Amino acid sequence: MKDETLPDLFAGMTVEVPRVAGVDEVGRGPLAGPVYAAAVILDPNARIDGLKDSKLLRARERERLCALIEARASAVALGFACVEEIDRLNILRASLLAMQRAVAGLALVPQVVYVDGRERPSLEMPTVAVIGGDAIIAAISAASIVAKVHRDREMDRLSELYPGYGFDIHKGYATRTHLEALELLGPTPQHRQSFAPVRRRTEDAPGMFD
Repeated sequence: MKDETLPDLFAGMTVEVPRVAGVDEVGRGPLAGPVYAAAVILDPNARIDGLKDSKLLRARERERLCALIEARASAVALGFACVEEIDRLNILRASLLAMQRAVAGLALVPQVVYVDGRERPSLEMPTVAVIGGDAIIAAISAASIVAKVHRDREMDRLSELYPGYGFDIHKGYATRTHLEALELLGPTPQHRQSFAPVRRRTEDAPGMFD
């Protein structure tokens, strides 16, 4: 039986949940285009069903979820590193730079940042790397979706600027179609010269944009 003479030490107290940002990047592997990152702070009072690793979603579903995330999340921001930065820094460091820019762009300052993968960007707040985080942490899943949708849109735009490469289809990845176009047409300014297939093609013959 509770002793009514003892004070309730926890009366009137609330437990504060840390403001958590999820961060993920998209575009480390492609031969062309920037690497994108997104940072998302979800609103615990605005549930979004269906969040998962962006690679497991169809394009239409990613677009739908991206719109919901941008409408309902407490804060969303994008960051990217351009091709010149990728070639100058290397793809890993450029990816971390994109993540830093995404977190810096948030309208709210997170208290903790969860990042998908093994590597962590250098941030002022505590940062936790979570392998497979885009499958188990909702904020990272949301970030992966936002980053993927916006990078895909950028590759669609580049496809219009550089017809014949199929950027709107393969998004810059080293598909057979892309490699054949690279061999036939040579690299564009959006191709990563530090990546071996592009470097070999440039050394063999200059591209049409040189």
